[in-house]
Amino acid sequence: MHATAHALLRRPSWLVLAGLPALLAAAPASSGDARPAVPPQWQAGAAVAGPLDTAALANWWKRFDDPVLDQLIDNALRQSPDIRTALSRIASARASKNIERSGLFPSLNASASGSGSRTEVRATDVTTTTENYGASLDASWEIDLFGKQRLALSAAQADLAQATENFHAAQVSLAAEVATAYVTLRSTEAQLAALETSLSAQAETAQIAQWRQQAGIVSVLDARQATSALEQSRASLPSLCQTLSETRNQLATLCGRTPGELDALLAAPRALPAVPASLATGIPAETLRQRPDIRAAERGFEAAVARTKSAKRDRLPSLSLTGSLGVESLKAGDIFSPDRNLARLVGSLSAPIFAAGRIQATIQIKTEAERQALIAYESAVLSALAEVENAQTSVARTAERLASLSRAAEAASEASTLAAQKYQAGQADLLVALDAQRTSLSLEQQRVAAQAAQLTAHIRLYKSLGGGWSSL
Repeated sequence: MHATAHALLRRPSWLVLAGLPALLAAAPASSGDARPAVPPQWQAGAAVAGPLDTAALANWWKRFDDPVLDQLIDNALRQSPDIRTALSRIASARASKNIERSGLFPSLNASASGSGSRTEVRATDVTTTTENYGASLDASWEIDLFGKQRLALSAAQADLAQATENFHAAQVSLAAEVATAYVTLRSTEAQLAALETSLSAQAETAQIAQWRQQAGIVSVLDARQATSALEQSRASLPSLCQTLSETRNQLATLCGRTPGELDALLAAPRALPAVPASLATGIPAETLRQRPDIRAAERGFEAAVARTKSAKRDRLPSLSLTGSLGVESLKAGDIFSPDRNLARLVGSLSAPIFAAGRIQATIQIKTEAERQALIAYESAVLSALAEVENAQTSVARTAERLASLSRAAEAASEASTLAAQKYQAGQADLLVALDAQRTSLSLEQQRVAAQAAQLTAHIRLYKSLGGGWSSL
């Protein structure tokens, strides 16, 4: 089945731009199936031309130049439960491969026996004692006549390779998740700082309104409106503080620590990391080779192909050899100079005649598993291409949004300052000052959120390009 696909699987690295369409075309297709084609270039357009910078991708978080982020990701990659689970699965897959490998060799068993009897005849008053001792070495071997066991070993080796790639994929996801949570933490701190600055200005405005009300210059309405605006802004404080606490706990969990264990590391507020310089994204085929989840899907398809071919070998004859070498002696001390030497060798050839459709049903199950593995591979390819395209678009659009919001926030801050000064001088209405303060706070928080979104877009891009994993 799938001769082209099987040929591709024999290559050291069969995910190449020319090989991928051939693999997909060789697979069985139902009516209406559309096979994904790997485009020669990204539609969104790479920010920097050139081949994919895999060296920079390996530790992409260092491009943010934040030592706290570096320490968090380093801790997570060493201590995270997800990483430890993935390593355990590699060990389990390696043991399964060794089990399959052992089937290619004979099995040897040693045994020793001893027996004794005592017979007493009362009529003659004669007692007879006999002893018998033996030792044997037994061997059995099912010869891999048509390669069934070698195919099972190939499937187990592919399982091991898939477990290794899943470990790499876990590294990629974990590094991105830690970095995203860290950006959330720092952006929340920045929003909290902006809110506290605004609260200080609003409190000053409310105090002036109260003084004017007490002096009879303005009505009670002005004082109540100023107090209402101040308390409305202050109501955002608990939500931001809650987000800070939850994000610290999330980072601790990702690093395999208990809640609060990283609070000392995260206690001092820091500015959001600077946006790193653009990274060359190469061409789609390079990204597919770099992503461990794509390689894991490849290995899963390899294993499914091998198991289908192994199941088909069940229709062929099997050859088994059994043999033993043994000795017998009448005394335990003579076991190495025995009275009798025994040797036996038996060969048997068996072939299935009637299995009530069991073998064919098993082949069908394995064939459908192979089909499902191929579909999973196709889905992984499509998802990978879409993720990179979306991430590149997000990087560009968030930069545009941040530029506009930065200009708007700067202008709103100046307007708020001018409105407060005019209100203090009695040259502007209170509502003008309050509206300017609310607008300034809102735009500053939007600017911080846009800055965080831009950083998150870069993190998504690095993740979609397969960055953040290293070999065992």
